[in-house]
Amino acid sequence: MAALYVNLRQRSLAERILFGILALALLVLGFFFIAAALVAGAMLAAVALLRFWWLTRKLQKTEEERYVSAEYTVVERASPPPPRLPLGQ
Repeated sequence: MAALYVNLRQRSLAERILFGILALALLVLGFFFIAAALVAGAMLAAVALLRFWWLTRKLQKTEEERYVSAEYTVVERASPPPPRLPLGQ
């Protein structure tokens, strides 16, 4: 594998300044690229979480609507009185 070695001491002042500006520009572009990638990732994660929340909410609503719920009162009937038999029997 070939390696590239730049000897800055043999370069002129203009070339060294140009290499410095180029290196600084690459660092700044790299920083903004990473920042943009992090923002895009955060936005995708937020959209995915919002979608997941929306689907679970929708499923819970349909599950709640599946059953009829109402208030009710239990009314117990009194047991019928025992039959009255004549005294002689």
